[in-house]
Amino acid sequence: MADFVPSGGQPTMSTFRVAGANGGPTAGPSAPKTRMGGIAMPAMNGAPPSATNGIPFSARKAPALDLATVERRGQGPPIDPPPKSDRMFGLQEAPTYRPTAEEFTDPLSYIQKIGAEARKYGIAKIVPPESWTPPFSIDTERFHFRTRRQELNSVEGGTRANLNYLDQLAKFHKQHGMSLTRFPSVDKRPLDLFKLKKAVETRGGFERVCKQKKWAEIGRDLGYSGKIMSSLSTSLKNSYQKWLHPYEEYLRVVKPGVQQMREYENGGPYTPSPAPSPMKKSTQGTPAGHVESPAMKASAALNASMDVEAAPTPPAELPRPVTSHGFTPVNAAGFTAVNAQPQQPPQPPPSAVSTPIPNSFAAVNTPNSFHNQADSLTSTPLRNGSPMLSANNTPDLRPSAVGLTPLSNGQAFNHLKRTLSQDSEAGMSEDADAANGRRSKRLKKDAAPTVAGSHMTQPRQSTPGRPSGNPRVRAADERPGDRCETCGTEDDPSNILLCDSCDAGYHGYCLDPQIKGVPEYDWHCPKCLVGTGEFGFQEGGVYSLKQFQERAHNFKQGHFAKMAFDPVTNAAKPVTEDDVEREFWRLVESITETVEVEYGADVHSTTHGSGFPTIERNPTDSYSNDPWNLNILPYAPESLFRHIKSDISGMTVPWLYVGMVFSTFCWHNEDHYTYSANYQHFGATKTWYGIPGEDAEKFEQAMRDAVPELFESQPDLLFQLVTLLTPEQLQKAGVRVFALDQRAGEYVITFPQAYHAGFNHGFNFNEAVNFAPSDWEPFGELGVQRLQDYRRQPCFSHDELLLAAASRKDTTIKTAKWLAPALERMRDKELQVRAEFVERHKAVQEHACKIDGTGEACEIDFVIDDTDMHEDELICSFCKAYGYLSRYYCANAKKILCLRHAGWYECCSGSSEGHRYAGDHGEHTLIYRMSNDVLSTTVQKIVDKAGLPEAWEAKLDAVLGEGPKPQLKVLRSLLNEGEKIDWELAGLPNLKVFVEKCTEVAEEALTYTTRKQQARRKNERTAGRGRGAAGKAAAAAAEADEKDREFRKVENLRKLLLKANDLGFESPEMHSLRERYESIVEFRDKARSALQSSPAQQSISRLDELLEEGKAFNIDLPEIGSLDKVVQQLKWLKSAEEFRLKQSSLQDVVALIAQGIEFGMPETHPEIHFLNEKKIQGELWEAKAKELMSVENVHYQQLDALSKQAVSIPVTPDTLAAVDAILKKQRDAQELIMSLYERSKDQDFSKRPMYMEVRNAMEALNALNSKPAGTIDLEKEQKRHEDWMRRGKKLFGKANAPLHILHAHMKQVDERNRSCFDLTDQPRMPVEPSSRANSETSDLDDGDGTGSSRDLFCICRRPEAGMMIECELCHEWYHNKCLKIARGKIKEEDKYTCPICDYRVKIPRDATRPKLEDLQIWHEEISVLPFQPEEKETLESIIDDGTKFRDFVAQYIQPIMSSPEELTTQRFYLRKLEGAEILLSKEINWFRQELHRFAPVAPNPPPILNVSLSTRKPRPTKQQKLMAQHGVSSAEELPAHLRAKTHQFKQRKSLDPTKPPSLQPAPEPSHTPPGEPPAIHKSGFAGEQDYFNNSPTFASNGQLNFGASSSAMQQPIQPIDPGLFEGQGQGATSPLQDVFKSSAGSQEMFGEVLESEGGQAEEALAATEGNSYID
Repeated sequence: MADFVPSGGQPTMSTFRVAGANGGPTAGPSAPKTRMGGIAMPAMNGAPPSATNGIPFSARKAPALDLATVERRGQGPPIDPPPKSDRMFGLQEAPTYRPTAEEFTDPLSYIQKIGAEARKYGIAKIVPPESWTPPFSIDTERFHFRTRRQELNSVEGGTRANLNYLDQLAKFHKQHGMSLTRFPSVDKRPLDLFKLKKAVETRGGFERVCKQKKWAEIGRDLGYSGKIMSSLSTSLKNSYQKWLHPYEEYLRVVKPGVQQMREYENGGPYTPSPAPSPMKKSTQGTPAGHVESPAMKASAALNASMDVEAAPTPPAELPRPVTSHGFTPVNAAGFTAVNAQPQQPPQPPPSAVSTPIPNSFAAVNTPNSFHNQADSLTSTPLRNGSPMLSANNTPDLRPSAVGLTPLSNGQAFNHLKRTLSQDSEAGMSEDADAANGRRSKRLKKDAAPTVAGSHMTQPRQSTPGRPSGNPRVRAADERPGDRCETCGTEDDPSNILLCDSCDAGYHGYCLDPQIKGVPEYDWHCPKCLVGTGEFGFQEGGVYSLKQFQERAHNFKQGHFAKMAFDPVTNAAKPVTEDDVEREFWRLVESITETVEVEYGADVHSTTHGSGFPTIERNPTDSYSNDPWNLNILPYAPESLFRHIKSDISGMTVPWLYVGMVFSTFCWHNEDHYTYSANYQHFGATKTWYGIPGEDAEKFEQAMRDAVPELFESQPDLLFQLVTLLTPEQLQKAGVRVFALDQRAGEYVITFPQAYHAGFNHGFNFNEAVNFAPSDWEPFGELGVQRLQDYRRQPCFSHDELLLAAASRKDTTIKTAKWLAPALERMRDKELQVRAEFVERHKAVQEHACKIDGTGEACEIDFVIDDTDMHEDELICSFCKAYGYLSRYYCANAKKILCLRHAGWYECCSGSSEGHRYAGDHGEHTLIYRMSNDVLSTTVQKIVDKAGLPEAWEAKLDAVLGEGPKPQLKVLRSLLNEGEKIDWELAGLPNLKVFVEKCTEVAEEALTYTTRKQQARRKNERTAGRGRGAAGKAAAAAAEADEKDREFRKVENLRKLLLKANDLGFESPEMHSLRERYESIVEFRDKARSALQSSPAQQSISRLDELLEEGKAFNIDLPEIGSLDKVVQQLKWLKSAEEFRLKQSSLQDVVALIAQGIEFGMPETHPEIHFLNEKKIQGELWEAKAKELMSVENVHYQQLDALSKQAVSIPVTPDTLAAVDAILKKQRDAQELIMSLYERSKDQDFSKRPMYMEVRNAMEALNALNSKPAGTIDLEKEQKRHEDWMRRGKKLFGKANAPLHILHAHMKQVDERNRSCFDLTDQPRMPVEPSSRANSETSDLDDGDGTGSSRDLFCICRRPEAGMMIECELCHEWYHNKCLKIARGKIKEEDKYTCPICDYRVKIPRDATRPKLEDLQIWHEEISVLPFQPEEKETLESIIDDGTKFRDFVAQYIQPIMSSPEELTTQRFYLRKLEGAEILLSKEINWFRQELHRFAPVAPNPPPILNVSLSTRKPRPTKQQKLMAQHGVSSAEELPAHLRAKTHQFKQRKSLDPTKPPSLQPAPEPSHTPPGEPPAIHKSGFAGEQDYFNNSPTFASNGQLNFGASSSAMQQPIQPIDPGLFEGQGQGATSPLQDVFKSSAGSQEMFGEVLESEGGQAEEALAATEGNSYID
């Protein structure tokens, strides 16, 4: 194969044949070589290596696909051509369905609706409604995928069989010294040897054809009938006898042995095969070795022929190509290998890429690259995943991380014509699936050897013990050729011959007969000469959607360039779908023309994303949960996949398919015979061919008849998705084939067991998934059995699915109807398997067995374990079936077996069948998931569920036959049971009518019994609640009671009993009604007797019981009302007496008075009079408490007195709680202030309070409208501490900043100094930033630069960031941000001198740099402060770093030692000093003087630096901004409302003129912390988030709600106790204030600070600007 890049730029991959005999390097006849001559060369059959091979797909990014360039549904004119009437092969169109929007809402229901008709075709197309347009949700920039490369003529079964046979034939003759590089010629035409072989074979073989003289007939069948030569028969016979007969005789001897060898490797027969297995079985049914095996005989015959026969020398004009085992035809192009390449192939124009070369043929197992002779002399075999070549350069494609898995005996499955298409993302996809709990319907690659092209696994087991002639078991790390396959040793490696195909090694003297020396020609082992027929698609390139679109477009345009040109019109003729279909099948059937395309198939949506919106990625998109979304469809409510516990990638999780023209999917049906849905998101047409499930067996037989050679070596060929057969051939075999064309926005549904295939007409994007409605289950069972027959692992356990469905609590009868038969079949099969195993187990030795419960004498371990296991621990090692319900575990070999093969299969070496069945001393364990009884019970539960309708009807007949008066309860139960059955029941409607009539009578009877009485009591309780909504409810209840009164008459009881008797039923309600009628008369007599006697207190309980008895009758009787009134009055009097003995609230008193009046108690009653007096006292207390709490200055002594008085007076709990809260808050504030002040005087400085603690406490006092004792002293201490902080602000040039800015600025200074004073940062020569070209520093570094951080720059000593500027003198790089140089003001050619080299260049500074000495003085003042400052640790860190650096740099300040050689060091430390945020003036001045002395830039020496001030323009204050805004120069000229108000103390007026203004201490000047805005005052008790409310001591009790009436507030408050209150007066009219609210307002606070000294006024104003002081 050769790749060419056309002018379009995208490489095309069309494959053409290259002459191997004349086009490649030659070196004469090449004999087999030993291992010492092996040549290693990388394979060249893949896509060209890409620089992004190591980049995961998710990290790649490419240009996005323009969706306007592809065919999409809803864009442009509708693409809906009519069905084709003249389709190729005369195929009938499969049906197309167009559901309405309503029908389209439920996918499974609609598919079930059309299923009866569509199932006859195997496939069907569904066109969604026009309004259904889901978006394409894949990120086309990120989406990348790997393709598979498909050679079209290799996927056709007959063509591939032809190529495989000719390849083995060429190897056979080359081994005997004969070069079969071209077809022999008959009648001047190439003779197709494979067709000749088939023609002779169908006529009975060579001898029969010769005897019956059928050579002329064969010639006519081969197409030689036109010009019959007289010697045609002789030519055909001679050609057959020369080329075919020796090989056919060889196969007759060798093939059984080779097949036996493969079965030994596999551990048993591969799969059901039409031919009997040559493998011999031992008496126990296990493989056994034999010395005289057919394989040994074949090998001996072959070696003998090599020694005896004289091999002819190939013609000199046709030297053997180095890399090809194929042969060349008569024409110049030749029959060379598909992937062989000439040494320097010419580059044809793009139009010639896909030009077919007629009459060409390729050998199958040729390598994909060539080598030159020079390399062959020096190269050695590569290991560990590199392609290794044998002596004849046969590539050994060893397994890699995502490649093929080693066989159990050590041989890699590497001798393939084409390796399996292994997506490089497969590993990532499987990892992502595993992380999300998903599995893949293609088996894991480390499970067993992968069969080429199948994505499933082929079981392969090593055979224990290696008798002579059996395959040797290889070690895991051994490669072919390391040891002799016969003796198993690695001795004498120079005499090990390597097979030129598979690289298997053999000692020459271990062969029979022996081979001495190196054979003259190629040598192949019998296995390679017979061939395995394995085939698969090669791995293609990695593309984005746009790249693959260009690839597909260029290929299609180039391929149809000549075909699409109309010579009549002299213009391009459009390529129709019929043209593409005809060309596809022509290329598929062509043996001489090979065209290669690429197909992005089975792309995991879990890693690449789905084309549909998903709930995870697009939760707001309505299509993300649409039932037709392929991410949702597998889990539809009626889909059986809902019972699978984990996702299966490709089955329940969609796979993606990206196609180009001619890319194909071969004949297959879905795993487990499931349904499938395929949706085309966009792109060109996809043609489908479908075969109904009824014809599946016919189809399989037709395939076997057409290509028996492929099925002979691979009976499971149809599982591998790599073989096509034309519909014409299938129709001839009686198979019905239908076709349809799928276009963008259309669904294709495949039905169970239906085989389907197809191809693409161009670039398109499809997505597919499986689903399983309930009618699938029988097909699923057949599919699992078929997989077991072929020893292929299922995607999931069918038994587990059934049991999961059975274990659901919401199992419906509809589900049970299909589930019950399935479970019964599963149960019967499982119990039969278990019984057969137990029978074989006990047959070894009759005993009392623990398995069937007859005893404990057997050696086998038996456990019942329902633990969920990993799927790998349930797979049978032999047949690959799931052992979900039962399995057999071998502890020796760590293998699992199903019960069908347990004991029979030789799981462990050296054991007999009897020992395995017996348990072998406890080394084998029989595991049941559930016992036979539990399994039967589980199944029977579902069977009973399915039989509910029939059981119910039988139960109804039984009840009606018991007697004339059935119990109503039984009838109701039966009715409820029937209504719960989701099934149509025949007797249910009549039963429902009868039960409704009986229930009506019974419910009317209940109006006289408990249920109606309860409703009546509720009405009575509601009526007693009074006004409002309860009163309305009482009125409604009274109205209903009036309507119901007629039904509560005694005479109605008798009528109701007669009605029930006429209906003919019995119920407890009617029985109770009869008893109640008899009890009514007795009650009336007892009630009259009780009312006539004088009621007393001690008779309350007796009267109450009698009253309840009367109400229970639910009959209107006058005696009930009289009894009720008497009982209520007696209970109220008892409650009034209890009130005198306990503390009650005011609300309780009011409620008790109202209740007495309601019960008819006279107002003159002593108890009513006493309660009224208590009510008046409580109301007076309430009014006084509210008056005291409403004033600004609360009188705490009076409140305390009120709190004590509440013990003996009924008061409102909320008011009392508010009073207590005010008192508690005052006391807590007093304790806190005193505690802080005492701690501030502590001799131990570390025990003094932190400043922020004091500041928060003082701010919290603003919420109090009084200052507790000690507040003024604490404020003075606070001011003294803040004065210390202001001195610090002035040191850093932040005098006008708020106080809280100080610590933040110091942290910035400390962080900056830490970088500049880093002592590990040593002087070094200038280097460039990493973003620029690397500097050559090897000659520039000196001793001073060792240990220096080479990535630090600028005066800030930080790494490279943003734009950098280089000083032209010292070549140091500086950040433009550090020097405040705008990016736009710098040009590339400008030169820049840094401030270090030229002191005249100013360094911009945002703040003043304090001297280290000043900071030390400031630090010494901390010990006398009253509080601990937060800035202490930061200040100590700044001083410590500065002091250490000053001590370190002192060694460089040596006037005597200073010299020009120290310039670099001096510049370096001056740069660090200038970058620091504190000033070391002595050091800076010295370094600046020295730099000027040795490298002057300025004419004058630098001045002495004593201060380092900020270069930043001062920030205007708020007042200055207002002045600038109004254009005035003086604050007095501002408008009056904008001027600062002066501080004024306002005298509050007392509520009582006769009282002093306040009982609290006189107001003191406010000491609100300067620089901080005064606290915002809040009114009321609710919502205070202050200091006290956040602490448990000062917690607020919430909003006060005073519910006093307006009339009480308007009247003068009468004193409760003259000695308690000092005066009376009108209550306060102002709103309720916070009891601790400060008397000073916000303007007064600012007025005070404006008069303060220093910068406090500016601090207060600056505080309104927030934290803008910190950049």
